[in-house]
Amino acid sequence: MYDVVTLGETLIRLTPPNFRLLEQTDLLTMYVAGSESNVAVGLARLGLSVCWLSRLTDNAIGHYTTSRIGGHGVDVSRVIWTTEDRVGLYFVEEGRLPRSSSVLYDRRHSAMSQMQPDDLPADLFVPGASRLLHLSGITPALGSRAAATFRHAFELAKAAGWQVSFDLNFRGKLWTEAEARACYEQYLPQSDIIITPMGDARRIFGWDGDAAAVLNKLHQRCPQAVAVLTLGADGAAACDPSGEHYHQPVFPAEQIDRIGGGDAFDAGFLYSVLRGDNTPTALRWGAAVAALKYTIPGDMPVVNHADVLRLVESGSSSATIVR
Repeated sequence: MYDVVTLGETLIRLTPPNFRLLEQTDLLTMYVAGSESNVAVGLARLGLSVCWLSRLTDNAIGHYTTSRIGGHGVDVSRVIWTTEDRVGLYFVEEGRLPRSSSVLYDRRHSAMSQMQPDDLPADLFVPGASRLLHLSGITPALGSRAAATFRHAFELAKAAGWQVSFDLNFRGKLWTEAEARACYEQYLPQSDIIITPMGDARRIFGWDGDAAAVLNKLHQRCPQAVAVLTLGADGAAACDPSGEHYHQPVFPAEQIDRIGGGDAFDAGFLYSVLRGDNTPTALRWGAAVAALKYTIPGDMPVVNHADVLRLVESGSSSATIVR
């Protein structure tokens, strides 16, 4: 039925225009923003069949959310609707050096944080219904109910014979490093694909050394998985179950909006894996989708397959107008 199923919270992002501070602005631009739904959109736009699972409040904001995600080809028909709770918000002040960008969350008691294991569609988690479940570490950070739902989805997917990809996606404003580490250690040994920023791996596990050293430590702990480190301006690196290491530089990109770049990388990487490519090729697809996302406002990787393929094959892109 699907190539990929994702589960997670999607928020409404509100951003002042023209790099203004919140205290300066009278206007806010609204985007739909969620790590797992961003990945779902990227995968769908690359041509895969994707289902996004979540829980939303049955009001205009909730339906705006599903219409935007579903408009890119993602199946949103299994979203759980509630008349209670609320859709979470987050505010972004976009900065330029020397001022950093900043994020302010307003997501406590969101609808997704109250999703329970019984809300998951049992008829979906069966052999052959999907090839892969994609999860991120944001979901268990939302609270005990969301954490239990995350666990149940993980267990159901493994029992059904699906692969599971796990992006650690540490959010220091949601939980502590110790809480995150205790959670990650439960799921990493069972994950088929593990993705994490280099900085998060060092911060959570206390690992020193360069990318190769961190990958070796991750491989020693999780030898069954393809382990991927995103390295910011240095690109990405991976180690497959054989222990072989690979590195992919970034593609040059003029940065318009970097939020969602990691999710875009995930989408490109998973797309390539699911079509049967090797690990270095999958890294290249991940880097290409991330580079294109940096040029697009908002969190979603609104890319098309032809542009990504052109970048993967050529290694560069042109700023000319395509007529």
